[in-house]
Parts: sequence; C-alpha cells; structure tokens
Amino acid sequence: MSGLLFENDTALVTGSGNGIGRAIAEALRGEGVRVLGADLKGSDLDVDLSKPGEARRLAAEAIAKLGRVSIFVHSASPRRREEDTALEVSEETWRAMQEVNLNAGFLLGQALGRHMREQKIRGRMLYVTSLHAESPRNLPHYSAAKAGQTMLVKELARALGKDGIRVNAIAPGAIPGGGFDASKNPGLLATIPMGRFGTPGDVASTALAVLSECFAAYVTGTTIVVDGGIALHNWIERR
Repeated sequence: MSGLLFENDTALVTGSGNGIGRAIAEALRGEGVRVLGADLKGSDLDVDLSKPGEARRLAAEAIAKLGRVSIFVHSASPRRREEDTALEVSEETWRAMQEVNLNAGFLLGQALGRHMREQKIRGRMLYVTSLHAESPRNLPHYSAAKAGQTMLVKELARALGKDGIRVNAIAPGAIPGGGFDASKNPGLLATIPMGRFGTPGDVASTALAVLSECFAAYVTGTTIVVDGGIALHNWIERR
C-alpha cells in the first residue's frame, strides 16, 4: 500500500467557491491533486449549473483543461431557506434546486463516468448530499433533490463498479455557513452529542478518506454521515 493518499490524480470539484466545496478542493490540493474548481463565482471556472447545457459543457471543459479527470466531487447547490415549505416553495426555486443538484449531478456523473471508463481510469466520484435526503424539514425542493442524489449514487456505483470506478456520497450534519444558519436554529447545538457544530474541514477530511484508494478502495454506493451524532435522535423536531 502506497503511503500517498493520491498519485497523479486530477479532480473537478463543483461548488468550490465557498463552504464544504471549497474545503474539499483545498484539501485535495494539499494532497497534491490537480484541482479544477467550478462555481457561480470565486472559483477556477464560473458556471451556472441551473442553465441547460452547462453541465455537459463543464464536463468537456474539465477534461480539456486537465487532460483526464480521475476524481469528481459534486458539492454545488443553490442556497436554501427553511421557510420554503411544500406549499410555499415556488416552481422556479424548485426547478433550480433540481437542476443543480440532481440534473447536473447526473449529467456530470454520466459524462465523466464514460470518460473514466474509456480512458481506463480507476476513478472516484463523491456527491455532497444531506441528512435531509431522509428527514424532511420544510425544505421540499432540497430534500427531494438530495434524496434523488442518494439514489443516483447507487445507480452510478452499480453501472461503473465493474470498471473499478467508485461512487459514494457524504452527508454533512449541521455545518454553519452555506445554507445552514445556526442563529435560526436555537437549541440545536444542545442536541448534538459531540457538543459542537461541524466545520467544512470536518467534512473535507472524511471526503479525502473516501476518495482515496488507500482507505476506501472497497467502498462504493454508500453514504458516509458526518454529523457529530445529530441523526441519532429525532433531530428535526423543534425543541
């Protein structure tokens, strides 16, 4: 077993402009991976994945710029508001959430999966999902998109496993920043067994392990939860 987590790897990371996506991109770079980040702004490539055609264009551009893509991380997601209940969320908001999380996630995974298979790359893919994939909390558009991603991961893992390509998901808990506002969730901290909110770095370090062949060569089609234990109880109920 090599002492290196990654050797000659190249990665496309969406949502790398801030939060968890940025932390994963920086962690990969810290391990010597050539990373191409994509986001609305503040990254290597400016791209709006809510627009039709952008996902396939991004996949092609990533392959052209990097030469080969051996790692794909999909962390991009529109910001969300917990006030958008199933009866109040707009069609526009619903469509944008599905487009970025699920549709772009599928198209990028499909295009890069084909690329990895054709180039005989033992690739790895990681989707940043959410505990909301299984627990509704006034986020119908977000919960539905993440639930769809969870099944997409399983389907891609089945389709690509014979080619040595692994596909997994990582589900963060309460990570302040991005779409989670700790100030709007009073009392939530007391329900976390580990006694603190998580950080993007907590998620990124686990992502490195899952993406590495050193620690996770036989792991595919599953979701790794990084939540400080918050899902051990009925965390969606208001205290």
